[in-house]
Amino acid sequence: MRRGLAVFLGLAVAATMVSGPAKAEDDRLSLGFARQAAGQRIIYSYPGLTPPESLLARIRAGEAAGVIFFGENVAGLTQIRGVVAQLRAAAAQSPSRHPLLLMTDQEGGMVRRLPGEPAMSHKDIGLSANPSAAATAAGRGAGQNLAGVGMNVNLAPVLDVFHAPGDLMDQYERSFSANASVVGDLGAAYLGAQQAAGVAATVKHFPGLGKANAGDNTDSRPVTLSVPLTTLRNVDEAPYRTAIAAGARLVMLSWAVYTALDPNRPAGLSPTVIGQELRSRNGFTGVTITDALEAGALAGYGSTGNRAVLAAGAGSDLILASARDVNQGDQAADALARALSDGTLDSDAFGQALTRINVLRASLP
Repeated sequence: MRRGLAVFLGLAVAATMVSGPAKAEDDRLSLGFARQAAGQRIIYSYPGLTPPESLLARIRAGEAAGVIFFGENVAGLTQIRGVVAQLRAAAAQSPSRHPLLLMTDQEGGMVRRLPGEPAMSHKDIGLSANPSAAATAAGRGAGQNLAGVGMNVNLAPVLDVFHAPGDLMDQYERSFSANASVVGDLGAAYLGAQQAAGVAATVKHFPGLGKANAGDNTDSRPVTLSVPLTTLRNVDEAPYRTAIAAGARLVMLSWAVYTALDPNRPAGLSPTVIGQELRSRNGFTGVTITDALEAGALAGYGSTGNRAVLAAGAGSDLILASARDVNQGDQAADALARALSDGTLDSDAFGQALTRINVLRASLP
């Protein structure tokens, strides 16, 4: 007896049960079916202020999980509210019954794509007279700001525990504290208030970029962090356990290599980091998302499509195609579809990822 494929599509659960003697091709998907399933794992991006017709067509076809917005996409709250309405109208014409994941980086301080809250950076919050109240206010402000324009996911808060003044996360004021317990508590306060406003929180960058020096930016180049396993688990990962217990809906994986966990692959391409460390050891059952697929840290991993397949195979549910190019998302989706159709990607694992994504989408406005 053998179970075949169980893949969630946007309209309904599409389940195929195969029992008895079966050939390998029974577990293969038609490329057309696979392309729709693959698209629902891609977060698209686009250049400028107006979504191109190619992106709207993908959304109408039910071949996109969502869209990420950057500063270049935003001229003001009224303008981006109109764009979001346009994207939602396209989604309403699709076979999917679930809302798009409409996201941005609205951390606070220097990292804000929309005008307005939260004004305080994570560092400002950690140094304030009442950090817990400030974190709650920041999360509430982020949630209300994004919800006010129709977005439903924030790629925040950051849970990186900085290790030394002036290091990468401290330099850009993206860390609450050098104390893991403080980071966990403030991150939980931020995400709880944000999610109460109807905007899902994404904690990042697992298992932690706090040890990265000022020049160790995975956006630009490969980064290897030789953090002892005890430090990694007791310091860097500790805020994630607090955030998971507090109900964080998404976790973004780091693109750094962690020698104590997997010396050969960046975290977001590592089944060890995602499956064993994040899910089994830390108990996360929600949606995983990659960092930017075009990051310099992945320079040695080939094409967009190859990177997407490696990330999906490692356990990353959502693939973040954030180069402001719809074609990048299409290349990622096409590669996933081929890998699903020919059996390179396990169909059951693919279906489980889509189930997690669709549970998240169904829960959001």
